[in-house]
Amino acid sequence: MKRAVTLLTENFSDWETALVNSSLRVYYGCDVRFATPGGQPVTSSSGLMVTPHLALEDIELNGLDALIVSGGTIWRTEQAPNVAPIVAAARAHGAVVAGICDGTRALAQAGVLNEVRHTSNSADSLDLPGYAGTARYQDTPWAISDGGVITAPGTAPVSFMARILAALGLGGADLDAYLAQHAAEHREQA
Repeated sequence: MKRAVTLLTENFSDWETALVNSSLRVYYGCDVRFATPGGQPVTSSSGLMVTPHLALEDIELNGLDALIVSGGTIWRTEQAPNVAPIVAAARAHGAVVAGICDGTRALAQAGVLNEVRHTSNSADSLDLPGYAGTARYQDTPWAISDGGVITAPGTAPVSFMARILAALGLGGADLDAYLAQHAAEHREQA
């Protein structure tokens, strides 16, 4: 069974990782867990109150298939937790590492974006200590996957989900149909 942990912070953007976590848990039977700094409950930007399964400090890397960092307003403040050690360790351990919206800042600070193609909300949003991947940044409206690292702007939760599932070897016709359902919303209306 695949195991994924999503890092949540106070005021996390709940829509950004909802599709991937729901798909992993319900459709693919994966073990999906949520971690927060200190294991404390957090409230999303929409007011959803979440009691996590564990503290981010207690994430066990053995058997971890994916570490996902949700975006949110905290990543641009002094209150942002330092998750660079766990992100770098997960990457070194062979787990898929993914960040969406300002969650990509955590990947940048961990140095995991320095050698892979990646995206974010903007190139300027990654101007951080530990980041040396400017030449590999791509300004796209969809998620990018490169070598087990997935990044996306906050407006791309569907392609973010698809890239993570593909990196985990999940998908197929069911995923293709699910993506087509989401894409139908963006077709021109008569």
